[in-house]
Amino acid sequence: MGAQIREYRQRIRSVSATKKITRAMELMAASRVVRAQQAVRESTPYARALTRAASAVATYSDEDHPLTTEPENVKRAALVVIAADRGLAGGYNSKVLKEGERVAASLRDEGKEVVPYLVGRRAVSFYSFRKREYAAEWTGSSEKPSFENAREIGERLVADFSRDAEEGGVDEVHVVYTHFVSMVTQDPEVIRLLPLEVVEGVEEPGDEDELLPLYEFEPSGEELLDTLLPRYVNARIFNCLLQAAASELAARQRAMKSATDNAEELIKKYTRLANQARQAEITQEISEIVGGATALAESK
Repeated sequence: MGAQIREYRQRIRSVSATKKITRAMELMAASRVVRAQQAVRESTPYARALTRAASAVATYSDEDHPLTTEPENVKRAALVVIAADRGLAGGYNSKVLKEGERVAASLRDEGKEVVPYLVGRRAVSFYSFRKREYAAEWTGSSEKPSFENAREIGERLVADFSRDAEEGGVDEVHVVYTHFVSMVTQDPEVIRLLPLEVVEGVEEPGDEDELLPLYEFEPSGEELLDTLLPRYVNARIFNCLLQAAASELAARQRAMKSATDNAEELIKKYTRLANQARQAEITQEISEIVGGATALAESK
């Protein structure tokens, strides 16, 4: 009986130590997710403005820029998968990796060769474990990405997109990341980054007499596109990284809170079992004392 009580108490100490760790991780994630949300809010308007500007130049100029021209025959498609550097975030990594697998399968069904570009150690380990090849990896900054991280990724993507598929380049660039909706909801999302296809902020004419706006570009449309499109790519990548970081931290906070609550329940359970074992031990000791006293009395 004493050994059982010691075992329960050892388990209580072990679970209590785990609870302290999960509670600390929960508080750290809660403090960081606020800053991550703020970073998302600050970067989103700039990314949208750049997208509208690049779309306007691409739509209303006569320039056939490589980053806006639809290839006639898409052979190789880049797939950027943004995951986390660490686990302990519930289903965050598994959801985005599963979505990446779905997109890759869809691209292959279209007859395209998929070229993975991986962000986050979990994405790298996912591909490495399955012995799959990938074009590039970036790790170590999933919780707090900087614009330099986005610039490094963007420059590599633009460089590969600018090369012919026969020379190791790609014809399309797709990005799979986790969109931060709220502290409770984070959804995997897919965007086609290149070539530029979405025209934002351009209104259709309401009637036959209404004309679309006219644009004059200074300097030329080609020079503007050369300047705007790399910035557009970097800004969109940066926004995706920030969205993913906020989603990761929110998922980790929720997972660690659940782990802390489970630890508290285990502590209550083992405390109750230890008390029951101690009460049984005391009852047995009392019974032995009473039995001994009765036997002594009868012997007299």
